[in-house]
Amino acid sequence: MIVSEVVVFIVYLVFMIAIGVWFFVKNRTGGEKGYFLGGRQMGPWVTALSAGASDMSAWVLMGMPTSIYALGLGQMWIPVGLAIGYTLSWIFEAPRLRRFSIVADDSITIPQYLTRRFLSKSKALQIVCAVIFLVAYTIYAASSVKACGTLFNTVIGLNETTAMYVAALIIISYTFLGGFSAVCWTDFFQGLLMLGALLIAPIFAASMLDGSAASSLPGGYLDPFTSWQDIVSGLGWGIGYFGMPHIIIRFMSLKSQKDLKKSAVIGVSWTVLIVLFATLVGVIGRMFLGYDETVETNSLVFITMTRRIFPGVVSGILLSAVLAASMSTADSQLLAAASAFASDVYKPVIRRNKAGDREMLWAGRVVVIAISVVALIIAADPDAGSIMDLVSNAWGVFGAAFGPVIMLSLFWKRFNFAGAAAGIVVGAAADILWLGFLSGTGIYEIVPGAAAGLLAAVAVTLATPAPGREVEDLFDRAVAYKED
Repeated sequence: MIVSEVVVFIVYLVFMIAIGVWFFVKNRTGGEKGYFLGGRQMGPWVTALSAGASDMSAWVLMGMPTSIYALGLGQMWIPVGLAIGYTLSWIFEAPRLRRFSIVADDSITIPQYLTRRFLSKSKALQIVCAVIFLVAYTIYAASSVKACGTLFNTVIGLNETTAMYVAALIIISYTFLGGFSAVCWTDFFQGLLMLGALLIAPIFAASMLDGSAASSLPGGYLDPFTSWQDIVSGLGWGIGYFGMPHIIIRFMSLKSQKDLKKSAVIGVSWTVLIVLFATLVGVIGRMFLGYDETVETNSLVFITMTRRIFPGVVSGILLSAVLAASMSTADSQLLAAASAFASDVYKPVIRRNKAGDREMLWAGRVVVIAISVVALIIAADPDAGSIMDLVSNAWGVFGAAFGPVIMLSLFWKRFNFAGAAAGIVVGAAADILWLGFLSGTGIYEIVPGAAAGLLAAVAVTLATPAPGREVEDLFDRAVAYKED
């Protein structure tokens, strides 16, 4: 079985690298916009599955099912919150963000958009955003690298740290070479693989259960109403979608507004199926495997269940979904952080707009390597926390800092630059402080963080002068924008 699984893994990894090489050769002259945003030429299927796959990292195959496996349906509010948040982001945020980013001088990053949206000459907002990106994405990428190490260690006995280095090298390779287009296309294939694996594994496991399997569950396991903190915190995960840069940048990359509705249907359907079947993996896995402390500690419910049911080649294909989940998120995070640093710090601040396209591409690639190295160090630290812990920390910072500000910029004409800056800083600070000092309340830090960011953004905006006529005209043009 091990040999078959390893062969499948190798074929899969070679395919991912080949995509990066293909886009490197194809887009060598594509410039900054081509490397960081794919030239705004992404179709609806690639955009939808790429947005979903870049969100659903290995935690959806390892962390979340294992949490439900261990604690029961009280944890189901996380997938419910994610499904609601993702749906609302496609309906309300995606159409306007694409239009606004084009009208705001064809912005290609979120920090760039926020600065140009207010026609500001200050680079302070871009720098603050880029710093948050670098810190949060490094933590986020560490969770994906850690998942790859756990997978290889469990399946073939490879040293976990060595496996992390191998996985990071593969991810760096195709991100470094192919940029946004390579990331989106690899995410597209990886999204299909993730969905297939999550559909197949629990269905086969359920068919093998006997009639008394449900009676083995502990009392209260199937009760979703465990506490109001679980419900509020779980639903709070949905807030993250409105401010998750590596996801919402896909909205900006769409080829046309006409493709957006089709992309929304595809993306929302994919995400609902993913979170539904991830929940089923946890519940059915508990009945199929019984309780095993090792499975809980190492987030192995999906991996263990799959290897117990299927022969080597099939389990290798299904377990490649864990690699897919890890890589599809890590590559997007690396690229988003690289684009933020290169476009929002290196070019305007360090090089004072003197850097050409070739220099910008290499600046971004250097950042990809630097973040990967730090992420590896974090992932290899045994005290860094679980996969789910790392993801929730990064998710909380992004959602609290950027979610309220981006939505206000799209829907409130009176909103100004000072309010945006205050909302980002206060949202991020409140999230981090709550995590550090008030996590014992049982409330996920994104909820108070986003509330504080929203209040700060609104209060500072109302306490400072309204934006000028040109900024208001930009808002009106964006709302009325139509394709040529």
